[in-house]
Parts: sequence; C-alpha cells; structure tokens
Amino acid sequence: MENNAESFPKVSGPIKAQLNGRCLTSVIANDNMNHMGSKVQEVSSADDSGIDSPSVDADAELSEEVKGLSLSDFTVTFEGASPGSFEEAVKASGGASKITEEAPIPVTGDVCLAPAEQYWSAEREKAVKLKMAESGPGSEPPLTVHQMFQDTVDKFADHPALRWKKDGVWLTLTYTEYQQQCRMAAKSFLKLGLERFHGVGILGFNSPEWFIANIACIMAGGLATGIYTTNSPEACQYVAHNSEANVLVVENNKQLVKILQVKDQLPHLKAIIQYKGELEKKIPNVYTWAEFMKLGEGVSDAELDEVIKSQKANECCSLIYTSGTTGNPKGVMLSHDNITWLSNAAGLMASVNMAEASLVSYLPLSHVAAQINDMWISLKFAGTTYFAEPDALKGSLAHTLREVRPTAFLGVPRVWEKMQEAMKAVGANSSVMKQKIAAWAKGIGLQASYNAMNGDPSVPWGFTLANNLVFKRVRAALGLDRCRLYFTGAAPITKDTLEYFMSLNIQLLEGYGMSESTGPHTMSCTNCFQIMSCGKVIPGCKTKLVKPDADGNGEVCFWGRHVFMGYLNMPDKTEEALDSEGWLHSGDLGKHDKNGFLYITGRIKELIITAGGENIPPVPIEDALKEEVSIISNAMLVGDRKKFLSMLLTLKCQVDENGDPTDKLSPLAVQFCQQHGVTASKVSEIINNKEPAIYKAIQEGVDKVNAKATSNAQRVQKWILLPQDFSISGGELGPTMKLKRPVVTKMYKEEIDKFYGE
Repeated sequence: MENNAESFPKVSGPIKAQLNGRCLTSVIANDNMNHMGSKVQEVSSADDSGIDSPSVDADAELSEEVKGLSLSDFTVTFEGASPGSFEEAVKASGGASKITEEAPIPVTGDVCLAPAEQYWSAEREKAVKLKMAESGPGSEPPLTVHQMFQDTVDKFADHPALRWKKDGVWLTLTYTEYQQQCRMAAKSFLKLGLERFHGVGILGFNSPEWFIANIACIMAGGLATGIYTTNSPEACQYVAHNSEANVLVVENNKQLVKILQVKDQLPHLKAIIQYKGELEKKIPNVYTWAEFMKLGEGVSDAELDEVIKSQKANECCSLIYTSGTTGNPKGVMLSHDNITWLSNAAGLMASVNMAEASLVSYLPLSHVAAQINDMWISLKFAGTTYFAEPDALKGSLAHTLREVRPTAFLGVPRVWEKMQEAMKAVGANSSVMKQKIAAWAKGIGLQASYNAMNGDPSVPWGFTLANNLVFKRVRAALGLDRCRLYFTGAAPITKDTLEYFMSLNIQLLEGYGMSESTGPHTMSCTNCFQIMSCGKVIPGCKTKLVKPDADGNGEVCFWGRHVFMGYLNMPDKTEEALDSEGWLHSGDLGKHDKNGFLYITGRIKELIITAGGENIPPVPIEDALKEEVSIISNAMLVGDRKKFLSMLLTLKCQVDENGDPTDKLSPLAVQFCQQHGVTASKVSEIINNKEPAIYKAIQEGVDKVNAKATSNAQRVQKWILLPQDFSISGGELGPTMKLKRPVVTKMYKEEIDKFYGE
C-alpha cells in the first residue's frame, strides 16, 4: 500500500529565495561531462545453446530454493534504534508524472564566492580557494546546497523525494514538500538561536527528519554534523563540543539519555530535539519534532532568505567526523561546492538519469558514503530515497528491498558477504539436482561477467537459459531485479565475494575515496570495471602516486573540487593531509594499470615492518586466508618489528537482537564443521576442545597461503582462535565494519605477546 504523507504543516509565502543580485549570473551546463560509454549490450532472449531445459520438477525445486533466500539471518552488527514515525502528516500534492530526462538540466543561478587566499582552512568561518579546472569537467560554476536543491524543486516539484513506512503504509514527500519542511525547520533553528558556522548534531537512524534537519541546518547557516548512533556519551560530547553545537537532534529516548548525561559539558548547547515518539518527561529546552517545527512560525521568509543569500559556495556547511581509530575523531570540513560538485560529477559518471533513481537508505548517515549517496546525489538527480526500518541490518533489509526494488544499491563489503553467506547456506541444504543446476548456471554467469569486464559483448553458450532459470530469480528474491547499479565501498572487499556475485551476473562496482574527498574519488561503472580495482578517477579530479616503488605502488594523492577544506580546529593535521598545492595525501598505497584503473594495495600506517625490515601489507594475506577457510570471519595479521608473522582469527557466528556476536556458530560455519566430521554448534566447543579437524583445516589453509608467499618473511608462522568475533559494539570494528587495528592490538596484547614469548 502507498499513501502520501499528511504529517508536516504547510508553509505559506514564497518557497524560492531570491539570489544575490550582486553576484555574477551564469548558467551551469553539464554537456562537457562525458558519460562513460554506451550501455552494456543486452542479451537476446533467444537461446541457441542446444541445452535442454531441466525438468519441470527441477525448475520448481530451484524456484523454491530461490524463494528461500529470505536472508532472515542476514544481520550485520550496526547498532540500530527503535522504529518511529512522524508526529503529524503532510498533505499530498497529487501524483507525480513520470519524468525520463537522460541528463541533468542546466542550473541557472548566481555564482557567489567569498574571498579566499588558500586551498585549505582549519577555521569554521574561513572560506577556501576552489580547485577549478580551466575547462571541461571541474570548470562548472560553483553552487550552494540551496541552489542545487532549488533547481531540483523547480524542475521536479511533484516527484517523490522521500518515502518511509508508518503502520505498514508507505508515506511520501514530494520535492516541493521536502523543501517546505526544510525551510520550516530552518526557521525553527534560527528561532532557537543557531549561530552562523555552529553545529547541529544529528544522532539517530536514517529517516526523513535526519535529512530535513541536515539540510535545514545548512539553510540556517549552521554546520550539519552527523553523530554515530553507536557513540558513547563521551564520544557524543566530543563531537558536539568540537563542532560548538547549538542544537542536537536525537532519534529517541535511548539517544537522548546519552546527551543528557553530558549536556553540562556542552557550553554552546541551547536545545535538544527528539524526532521519534513522545518525551518520557518534560525537560526545559528539549522538544519533540512537532514542537520544534512550530517554533519558527514567527520567523519570516525574508529573514530566512537573507541567511540563505549570505552563503557562499566556498564556505563550510557540513562536518563529517572520522572514526577516530588512533585518537580523537577529526572534523572533516566540507564546503557547499564539495557537496554540490561531487554529487553532480559522481552521478554523471554512474550514468544516473534524472528522476529515475530509487534507493534504500540504511547505512549510517554520519558516514560520508551513505550521506553522499542517499542524500546528496539523490537530491541532485531527483531520485527517490526510501528509508529502511531501524532493524535493517538485523534482518528487515531483505524485506524492504523486495518491496522497494531499488534501481541502485550501496552495500559495504560486510553486507555483501552476509548476503553471500546466507545464499550459500540455502544452497548447501538444497537437493543434488538443484546444486548441479546452480553450479552450471554460476559457471556461465562468471564467464559472462568476465566477458563484460573485458569489453567482450558475447555471452557463453546457455547464458539466456541460466539467466531465466537462475539469475533473474535470484535478483527478484533479493529485491534487486530492477537494480542496475550495485555499489560496494568504504572498506576492502575480497575477490571471493566479487566473483560469487559475478557468477550470479551481478557485477559489484567498487569505488574508493575518503571523508576528506567528500566520498568517492574513483568509481567503477557497469561498462568500465576491473575485478579488485576501485575504478577510474571521476572526471574533473586528478590522481598522482607519490614515491612509487619498482612495482608502481605509491601513496595515492587526490586533487579536485571534492577535496575537503581542512580539519576543524586542527591546522597541524590539516597541513599533514593537504600540501601547498592542494593535493590530499590519502595514506593509502596504490597503483594504476595500463588502462588507468586504480588498485589499492595497502595503507602506509597498516604496513607491517618485520624485524628484517621487509614491508608487508596485511590485507592481501588476511583476505587470502578467509577465502581458503570459509569458517573464518575476521583475520588480523600481526608481527610489526617481530621476527615472523602471526594471526588473530575469529569464527563465523550468529549475532543477537542487538547485533552483538554470540557463541553460536553461523549456519555456514556449522556446515563447514559437518563437512569435516565435527558436530560442534558453538564457538566455545571448537576452542575449548581445540577441535582437531577444524584446527587442521585452518592450518592447511595457512599452509596454502604461505605457499603463495613471495618471501619467507610473508609467511604466517603462528595463529590463534579468539573466543568472540569482532564487532562495532566490541570496539574492534568501525561504523562501516572496517578493522580498527590499534584497538585490536591493545585488546589482545596478551595473546600477541605469547606468539613471541614475551
């Protein structure tokens, strides 16, 4: 069922703010942004393979197997929060017509820049020089967030912008209504005393209110600041204090309690807003969302428009806080131009069509990847963002995907790995005939994907049969039957997972970037990708490799209008990251192939330097072992300044309702045990008994990895199974499931010391 929303009060007065007439008026044309080639050739529906179709019974069996891919055990340990809904409703403005324009419409507006002398700044109110190209991509006139939003509203006013579920019914905000709500919220922020370049912290699961609070903060002249829901009260206090937040927007009582514990340590804080549910008790300066939205009724359109007109594209409007693996989080300052330019450039490279994209928002919006994908690119290209339930990564995402059937889907590697594990678990319990059919189809799918990767339009014999029998049904079961863009990023992904999805005719498109580059710097496209590569540089950006070695590996450096302004209040850290010419030094090691594809080969700070002086990147060795031994969940290589390498290992297990690892082995791990004649169902049973068959299987995997090592120094000599898998709540993993090596090293110091007799 679907309904239009009836929740937010209507706004009177003009919606479009008048732009500053003293600025140079210009037209932004996107004609010079080259698309990445033609679409992938479609396969003919006629199959001349000569292979007879399997029997009806086998077909029905396979259909049941695919239906079984409910991914009910598809859980990832992101912390969620309780479901909620809007307090009131926004009355619908009627159905939107289908719009199918192939490219962004030129934006007419005023180019407003503040005077600037440097490419970087660590001061919130100080503007920066833009890294403008002389012509072509990168030379487009700059826009503020408001100008980008206004352009979309002007062209696609009645198109659905945001959709979310309330009591089982999908509600909708059109782009006009979306902007109205942002303006109302912006007026309320002004009423609460939001000061220019002060933060508005947002702490909660993805929702329309999250988007509205973020954009409204920017409209009102503040700095939109996402805060991870997994943060402790102390971590919330650090971000709120560092951003000098005047207002904090929290999802529910759970998050409110965190802020109340530290509010006395927040001298700039003026108000707190809870956007889901009623307040458990009335507290001064704490408002429900409905109360907040009414606060600005006395603020005029002219007053808000003056604030909007005063904003410049080269000024800061948003803060993204790094995860703080090796110290306090750093506040990454992003300008209007960082966001608006990158949203356009990335969307064009991915060949996103105007008003055609739909996506599901479920990854943490305080992370740059989800924010640029779900909020900004969707806004630029008039997409429709559907909000998942707060327990998305604990099981409900699969249902949401089947309902929404998005045209694009972004998953961090752990999400794709969990999908892979769930499908493998179903396949392992299927009949021999179904397993044979699936294996046959996946062999064809893998070859077809490699053909597409290598620019070969031909498909293997029997592809259409495999596509109709298996691939289409798998995509439908996953809710990805309309999807044409399958993105992965934010952390490294293994070749095994990439090839698994390639075998289902699903090409995962890997991107690479940082918070400091407003998200992606390189991207893969459906007709331009290479396995294990992060794609090619976005047009208008530049890459250089500093101090390359004999194999071409050097530090990856970025240049372009997506490169951040600086770290808030951290000039020393800013100068470490940005050189005098504006190049961002990533700290990552990478190399290019002859066709310009970028491969990330390691991270400088993660390199293990052995006692013999050899530099060893840990990720390839860790990934190789996980591919050899499927029961292993996480692996971390250690041995810095030691005579040999060792490894910390965890086993795949089930997670509880909070997403925390349990002692129960995952279904795939149980199957692994059964294949080796072991009846264990718990992690503790394997470790306490030092189960010989499992330990032998792991050692054999280590031996296989060692056999491929290029030197003795790269061989793993010792390893240990840890009693519990890594998790976000445990501290070993970051918000995007990235391994926090310094934390793990400290947590398991005793085990590591035993490797080396210390």
